[in-house]
Amino acid sequence: MTLPGQSVVYEHVYVHVPFCARRCSYCDFSIAVRREVPWQEYVNGIRAELALQRPAGKPVLRTLYFGGGTPSRLGVDGVCALLALMREHFLWDESAEVTLEANPEDISVDSVRAWRIAGINRLSIGVQSFHDDVLRWMHRVHDADAAKRAVGAARDGGIVDHSIDLIFATPDGVHRSWTDDLEQAIALGADHVSLYGLTVEPHTPLGRWNARGAVAEAEEERYEREFLEAHHRLGAAGYEHYEVSNYARPGRRARHNSAYWRGVPYLGLGPSAHGFDGTQRRWNEPAYAAWLRQVTEGRDPVAGAEVLTDENRIAESVYLGLRTVDGLPLSVAETMHVARWIDAGWATIQSVEATSHPSPHVGDGNAPYAQAAQRLTCTPMGWLRLDALAADLTAFRGTS
Repeated sequence: MTLPGQSVVYEHVYVHVPFCARRCSYCDFSIAVRREVPWQEYVNGIRAELALQRPAGKPVLRTLYFGGGTPSRLGVDGVCALLALMREHFLWDESAEVTLEANPEDISVDSVRAWRIAGINRLSIGVQSFHDDVLRWMHRVHDADAAKRAVGAARDGGIVDHSIDLIFATPDGVHRSWTDDLEQAIALGADHVSLYGLTVEPHTPLGRWNARGAVAEAEEERYEREFLEAHHRLGAAGYEHYEVSNYARPGRRARHNSAYWRGVPYLGLGPSAHGFDGTQRRWNEPAYAAWLRQVTEGRDPVAGAEVLTDENRIAESVYLGLRTVDGLPLSVAETMHVARWIDAGWATIQSVEATSHPSPHVGDGNAPYAQAAQRLTCTPMGWLRLDALAADLTAFRGTS
């Protein structure tokens, strides 16, 4: 395996912080459950990995995202040390978006104020639900009141740009009002809301419950109903449904995630982190202990890598283009091919001025379409069929 391209100028960086207080019932992510978080050991591990990655020069960061896991479990000292380390290797654009994923139980006015002074200017708060019974079923540590207090503490501590995560389509046996969760999120006035449909992964508590028949995954009809209810309620409250899972008030789109959807290079650090240098995707060793051992010994912690083929680029350009409201440029033949999508209410086509600028999605995967005067955008009903629609158009594009 090879290290990321040494000549690549990375303007976007993702850092995976694996620590959690406990594993949520649905979680299949790479985490490390620790009562006491070894933040100094972890920061030293990131330092060692940065020495291996050797970013070209001292790049100017446009976005920096601390995800997990639960990055807020690092505490004030750990987060501040991690930010100081990143400043050793990168310059900060004055308008850089610096996001910290945080759980409500870790958020206080004092912690937020310290994070803000250190450089965090956006919080992604893992609320998931405003119902205590649902939170207990999910194995979350916080309760509904703590979630509400956390949003207030974020504002009082000086970070006004924050996002709330919610999970929908919980099993039928879980008593929960999705309408109430949406209304409470709106009432709190979050700038950004991310919604994720619950999926059953086999190697999780939820997967085991499902396997023995204790719970059943939500039916497709309810998944669709709750997805569309969120679209209508949040839209009526002034949020833009700008990506299949994300809503934002004007000017508050998540810039880091938007970089992924544009297919630009980004550096991934930490256990299980993914990175992309414009040609090759790579992903790190997922287990914290193994990752730490490798970087400490001066070895690349890569677990796998793939060079994108032309076919990969076509597939990714279609999928990433269709998942956002920016849509996808079409050739004349493709416009005819997707006419049935329009008739079914799954997509819309807009006429746009022809341009010599390339599409923003995934390298040159859309290069032949730079002059296209038609642009395809999925409707919410189309987003519910995203995988199938993307596969259909990818197959057509690959043969045309």
